[in-house]
Amino acid sequence: MIRSTCGYLRKDGQWLMLLRNRKENDVNQGKWIGPGGKFEAGEDAETCMKRELLEETGLTADRLKYEGLIYFRYPHKEEEKIWIYTCDAFHGELQPCSEGTLAWIREEDILSLNLWEGDRIFLKHILQKQTGPFCYELVYNAEDELVSFQNLEA
Repeated sequence: MIRSTCGYLRKDGQWLMLLRNRKENDVNQGKWIGPGGKFEAGEDAETCMKRELLEETGLTADRLKYEGLIYFRYPHKEEEKIWIYTCDAFHGELQPCSEGTLAWIREEDILSLNLWEGDRIFLKHILQKQTGPFCYELVYNAEDELVSFQNLEA
């Protein structure tokens, strides 16, 4: 199982989002996602998230908030476990990302972006400021369509 992180930097009612439009053969091509990536040897989730944010944005996270855990299940590729974070305390200068275009998006516009359907589920949880970390299982079919989701903490 692939282990990775995804994070959303927030400031002044906006979220830093990444439009994946620069990598060839990118499963996320054309989708808006949060910066993040796979664990490196010896990393825990928070260390991975801080490293990925710095690598992809040039910004250093001063304080991360753990939002929840997602299990992505697929019939045609390796399953993935993703730790989701938000961050409202960071410093540095925003730099271009080799994986896509970074943009500050107004919070009220997040759900109108071209997102994965499963991402809408956990992003709604965060946007609605629901309490406590979530844990969702998102199941996709071979056409990358969401076919089911389950709240594993219910």
